[in-house]
Amino acid sequence: MNEQAGLVAIHQLSGVGWHTIDKLFQAGWSPGQELTPSIIDRLKSQKVPKQTVERIREKWTPQFVKEVAEELKHRRITAITAMDDRYPALLKEIAQPPWVLYIKGDPELLHTPALAMVGTRKPTPYGLRVTRTLTGQLTEAGWTVVSGMANGIDGESHRSVLKAGGKTVAVLGSGVDVIYPKNHRSLYAEIVEKGAVISETPPGTQPHPGLFPQRNRIISGLSYGTIVVEAAERSGSLITADFSMEQGREVFAVPGPVTSAQSLGTLRLIQQGAKCVVDAQDIFEELSHVLPVVREAAVSGLQTEPELTGREREILIHIQSEPIQIDILLEKVSGKMTVGEVHQTLLSLEIKQKIAQLPGAQYVRK
Repeated sequence: MNEQAGLVAIHQLSGVGWHTIDKLFQAGWSPGQELTPSIIDRLKSQKVPKQTVERIREKWTPQFVKEVAEELKHRRITAITAMDDRYPALLKEIAQPPWVLYIKGDPELLHTPALAMVGTRKPTPYGLRVTRTLTGQLTEAGWTVVSGMANGIDGESHRSVLKAGGKTVAVLGSGVDVIYPKNHRSLYAEIVEKGAVISETPPGTQPHPGLFPQRNRIISGLSYGTIVVEAAERSGSLITADFSMEQGREVFAVPGPVTSAQSLGTLRLIQQGAKCVVDAQDIFEELSHVLPVVREAAVSGLQTEPELTGREREILIHIQSEPIQIDILLEKVSGKMTVGEVHQTLLSLEIKQKIAQLPGAQYVRK
């Protein structure tokens, strides 16, 4: 029996969670061999519920292992175990790393340098704008963005990365085939097509409150650091930040108005020592040891974004999150483009939804 397939199959059994599998290994079990009476006896002595032990003994058979593998293949779900060379190295470092990861999409993204971006489900326009700016800068630099596909900052993080042609991973608090929230059906489909959706719970698992804190430890565990854009004082995003600190990873927080409830959590994080972020450069400074790998990814990413012309790239360098007047822009590209070429390029960038024109002949990156 294949060890990988055996571990995935036992993980599918109802009542078999992280601790039960841990106790199985402690009892001398190998997922490549059949269960012996002595292992069953040791499980019972380790206070594994009797009904769970009986379910394992009856259900976990070579035929069941084969059926599980065939079903996952049929549904185009990749299963990676903690014994697999393809398992993400950073995730192995956390406490209680998932025994199995289920993936829809590109498993290779789990080996790219990543940052987590999370926040409130009820963002302000400021929070959404900062999210778009930071994800644009991270994508341009070659980072993969990991988030939880929730409403608000999470969903906007995924959307902004995809729009910029970048790489994103969504970690679900449900089975990898269960879309939650349901209004993110189209976002889910796009992430599966262009990125990766992952979960540690077996396919078909419905979301419930207890699964989301577990999900958050994976979001931070896959990442070199966690960026919290907006969060209330008791936001679930702060749980992800706590996991990140416990895992020895960096925590970054975006400051906001002290009068905004959505910024109280991030301001508190900054008071507690999180790095204050006003620009992606603040993040890069703390992760300079990772930058060589990221730069290599960035070069590859730029080569796969053919929709922008040379003139469009030149103009876009000068248009960031702060509005810029057309006169200043013309000065910056003086000698490289004529006035007519600048206006034509600006129009093209607007059509491609890379920039927006504001009153007073000002432009801002979207």
